[in-house]
Amino acid sequence: MRDPFFTPPGLLINAATPIAKSLALKSLPYHGHEILSAFCFYEFINRVVSPYVSARLAPKTYPHLSRKTKVDWNVHFVSMVQSCFINALALWVIYADKERRNMDWKERVWGYTGAGGMVQGFAAGYFAWDLLASAEDVDVHGWGALFHAASALTVSMMGFRPFVNYYGVNLVLYELSTPFLNIHWWLDKLGMTGSTLQLVNAIALLTTFAGSRLVWGTYQNYCMYEDIWRAVQNPGELPVPSWLALAYLASTTFLSGLNLYWFGKMIQAVAKRFQGPKKGDDKKTR
Repeated sequence: MRDPFFTPPGLLINAATPIAKSLALKSLPYHGHEILSAFCFYEFINRVVSPYVSARLAPKTYPHLSRKTKVDWNVHFVSMVQSCFINALALWVIYADKERRNMDWKERVWGYTGAGGMVQGFAAGYFAWDLLASAEDVDVHGWGALFHAASALTVSMMGFRPFVNYYGVNLVLYELSTPFLNIHWWLDKLGMTGSTLQLVNAIALLTTFAGSRLVWGTYQNYCMYEDIWRAVQNPGELPVPSWLALAYLASTTFLSGLNLYWFGKMIQAVAKRFQGPKKGDDKKTR
């Protein structure tokens, strides 16, 4: 299936080609415009759209937030837009791209379709923006967010060799839980901690996080590892460099470990918001 996004300008293709050749990212010149478009789009949302819209939707809250909290709020705003967009795009490509659907293990490792490259391009553009935002305000987001953005960008860029582009699209569905995570965070800031709405959203958050990241993500990683191992064992005309296999496996394993860690933290956070008062607290109020 061809890339349905607009054709990249020849000037951009020519500019990206030397970089792509030096990094062995053959399909990068045909998706550089999507990376650049996504990066600029999310930066515009962060700097302009979020402050403008948030101040009008939450006039009693947003203008009075501290600088750090405003930075965090704007990042959640960008994350909300990105996750809704990339999830819809990935689901559409998974459903509509028949060429991709019929791939065998060799094609799942080395294969490429324009539509799959488009999804990876938009995802890479967001992760590039996320990496810059995390580095700029590491005191707000923490080192874990910075390493996560770096790992996610690395995995996305490797897809332009092309390499396991098939699984790159599938793993984008990690983001299915992200809208609920953003809503959960906003409800805290809007003074709705412990509300019925937050409880319903928390159930949706934990369910989608476990389903998309721990179940679906683990299954996709297992299938990907299996296909990569087949490619290593049967090099033929397209051998998998050991460094590439190890780098990809290390990055995806790191991301899987972070998902498990975050899931535990989410359960603790949700339990803290909805657990009843301690016995000692009851005595103090009598």
